[in-house]
Amino acid sequence: MPRSAEEILAYADDLARRFEEHKPDPDRIKDARALRDIASACERRATAERDVVAAVVVARAEGHSWAAIGAMLGTSGEAARQRYGTAKPGAPKSKAKARPKRKPATGRSSSSKVADLLRGGRSRSGV
Repeated sequence: MPRSAEEILAYADDLARRFEEHKPDPDRIKDARALRDIASACERRATAERDVVAAVVVARAEGHSWAAIGAMLGTSGEAARQRYGTAKPGAPKSKAKARPKRKPATGRSSSSKVADLLRGGRSRSGV
């Protein structure tokens, strides 16, 4: 590495000369079209997501159910609600905190209690 001011200036001149004289190897030059296509696709996807959020907000304001919205999105109503339930037009989507599921006091699910009752028996919890 150069140490004096003269050596630094000489080194800078050498680098400038090498830069000006550089001839890139044509075999190593890559077409960046694919990278531009990726960037363009990402921009279109972001725009489309904003359009979807705006459309969901309008659909909810008009009284459409989450099930109907989910069907249009190709998912369940619950998944649509979780993803877009707090969405506002133009705002990035936020992830709502999920409430913890409560376990029945008996440790048995309500569906197993119903199954017991349908079989003609009493549920273990006395219901």
